[in-house]
Formats: sequence, structure tokens, C-alpha cells
Amino acid sequence: MGEDHPVKPFDPQRAEPSRYPRLQAALAIVNRDFAATLPDQPPLALMVWEEQVYVAVSDGSWHHEGLQEPDDDAPDDDALGLVADAAQETVADRLRRAWPVCPSHGTGTHVRPEGTGADWEGWGEGESGRLVWWCGGGATGDCHDLAAVGELAAALTRP
Repeated sequence: MGEDHPVKPFDPQRAEPSRYPRLQAALAIVNRDFAATLPDQPPLALMVWEEQVYVAVSDGSWHHEGLQEPDDDAPDDDALGLVADAAQETVADRLRRAWPVCPSHGTGTHVRPEGTGADWEGWGEGESGRLVWWCGGGATGDCHDLAAVGELAAALTRP
């Protein structure tokens, strides 16, 4: 019949900061928002498993496709967008909650370039701009940019 194939043990490791500097820098920005909204949770971390990088909650678990360190010539927002999306997927699955949530509408937000509207069709070639947490406006459809990624604390304390 077939040959016996050893099964590699599942043993993800914390990412070495020097090996993934752009993803680590992006995670530091996302963790500012995580701390502002979920202060009782430990910060998110980067984990490595089989040459892929994952954004994980404190127990080391995650829920998203693996990330690669962006090329040096890629915009910094590429890493920030990847990490913010991965963080949202992981928080939704592992902590069972939408994150971050718009305080005005009570709905989850999404990472988008600043100034996009409800008709935005997704990431296009060469699309750039400051990344924001965007709210679809809930039942009212009053969509808006909630805050730049990394600056959520200031938006939550505004009157």
C-alpha cells in the first residue's frame, strides 16, 4: 500500500520581530485600536507556522489565511491592510465578536481607504490612501469613516 508519512506536529511559534518588521510595525498600529476597544484583552501577536505569518489572540490561535512580509517597495499601507483584515477575522472567530464596532451604529467596521462610500467595489490595482475603519451605517445606511487605523481611541472619546 502507501508509505507511512510522518505528521508534522502543530507547533506555531511567535514571530521574530526582526524577521517580519513591516508586519510587526503594522500590528503595533492595529494593537493601539485593539487596546482602545478591548482593554481587558492581551495584545494580538504574530505567530509563524510553516513559513506563513498569522495574527493571533493571546492563546496563540488565529483564523485567517497566512500572510507574507510585503516587499520592501510595497506601500506601508499594504502591510497595515493585511494585518488589520487578519486581526478582524481572528477576533471574530476566536473571541466571537465583531471588531471594531462603530459606537454610533453598533455595527462592525471594515478596513478601507479613506473616503470610500457604500458603492466601493473593493481593492483595486494601485489603490492607495490612508486606511480607515469604515462603518456601513447600520440600518440607516449612513456610512462614514470612523477613524484612521491606529487612531480609534481618539474617535471613541470625541463628543
